[in-house]
Amino acid sequence: MRMSMRQACACLASLLSILGAGTARAGDALPELIKVIVPFSPGASNDVFGRALSARLSKELGVNVIVENKPGAGGVIGAAEVARAKPDGATLLFSSVSFVTNAATQEKLPYDALKSFEPVAVVARGAMVLVVGKSTPYTSVPQFIKDAKARRGKLNYGSAGIGSIGQMGAELLNMETGADMVHVPYKGISNAVTDMIGGRLESMITTPASVSGPLQAKEIRVLGTTSTTRSRFFPDVPTIAETVPGYSVDVWWGIYAPAGTPVAYVDKLNAAIRKVSAEPDMRELFAREATEPTGMDRKEATAYVASELAKWRRLASERHIVAPM
Repeated sequence: MRMSMRQACACLASLLSILGAGTARAGDALPELIKVIVPFSPGASNDVFGRALSARLSKELGVNVIVENKPGAGGVIGAAEVARAKPDGATLLFSSVSFVTNAATQEKLPYDALKSFEPVAVVARGAMVLVVGKSTPYTSVPQFIKDAKARRGKLNYGSAGIGSIGQMGAELLNMETGADMVHVPYKGISNAVTDMIGGRLESMITTPASVSGPLQAKEIRVLGTTSTTRSRFFPDVPTIAETVPGYSVDVWWGIYAPAGTPVAYVDKLNAAIRKVSAEPDMRELFAREATEPTGMDRKEATAYVASELAKWRRLASERHIVAPM
């Protein structure tokens, strides 16, 4: 039977439509097992968030989602493993803001923070806090900044180490105010908190969770928060931006896939993450760190990660911040 040109074109279009639908389904297909690499030791916020999210994703997606801790080099070892993984969606990275601060302050990494990964989601985000020791005279952000500028090279601040978000936040404040606070790096934030309580450290920008006990005991004071708008967790505490317009530092956590992972799969995973992150029990978990789910889609997450990396790279260059490998 002969087929007219119009009939042939119709058949070809139908065939292409079927093939296209098959390709879309293949790109959207989920692996039977998804491994989420947390590049830090068990017990900290990265691990707690990563495990809670993975458990809920298992139920939402109907596949096994497990967490594997790969600590070392401030998160670099675990990130490098994901960068080398096949882009089939079976291996993901769950990491904190250190993902971009590492890339900004370390000269040689075994991956490219932008080219080696596909951002899937920015899961949760929140403000940090500017705190001071109770033996200091500071009771407000304007007073603190005025003295920091007057005491150039004398007022100190602590952080969890070179290249940490705490140091980056304080150096951003130095740069935007003309102050010259002196950095005192610690191996972990707990030692810095101990020294602040003991009167040996004057100031620090850190996460609310790391100082919640001393704040409640009134062993230290909070002067301001670091986001552009007031935190719902500290509604009566002014932002630093109210004194230094434009100042902004957030702590956040994201999920990444290896570069080349099918976009359809990433979008499906992003939608699932946004759904489970908005559930009441997950919101309650994030609230323990004074953070909230962001609700960003894949494109918004990609743009946000790129902007954060560019921001901290500029700061690291201008303030000559180079973290040890």
